[in-house]
Amino acid sequence: MNTNVAVTANGKSLPAGVSAACVAACARRLQSIQKHGVVVLDDGWRILREYTANLAEAGQPGVGDAWLKWLLTNLANPERCQRVAITPVNAPQMFAEFPDDPALAHFDKSDRKFVAVSRAHPARPAVVNATDSDWQIHRSALARHGVAVEFLCPDFLNGAEG
Repeated sequence: MNTNVAVTANGKSLPAGVSAACVAACARRLQSIQKHGVVVLDDGWRILREYTANLAEAGQPGVGDAWLKWLLTNLANPERCQRVAITPVNAPQMFAEFPDDPALAHFDKSDRKFVAVSRAHPARPAVVNATDSDWQIHRSALARHGVAVEFLCPDFLNGAEG
């Protein structure tokens, strides 16, 4: 799950044009994960470090912060949190599991870990996204490589080209 989902669910410091419906969709998705979902992280804790850098571990005041607290509580529970190995190559934020495809050459380097994790996990979980247009722009190329993206705020992203 892209970090922007939990940040958006907090409802603060949002990009212009993010609706209350988008914030609510993110909050509902996080609450759904807490009730019966599984979060997949990388074995090097890259994703978790990004979450903790952008959310409050104390669990307050937002829904995204509460979700992070839940995640940290469930890190050792394989029914709620699973880790997969991803292989760094050549440069920071580059992974062997990320598709070698010219159509993805400009995909945000900081988001490549999410793609690598999805491709490394046997179930190929979808990457959940709220407000990051890069996922919309590259959705077709990602799909060709078996990476599904769940868009929680399609109205916000409908201006992104694909």
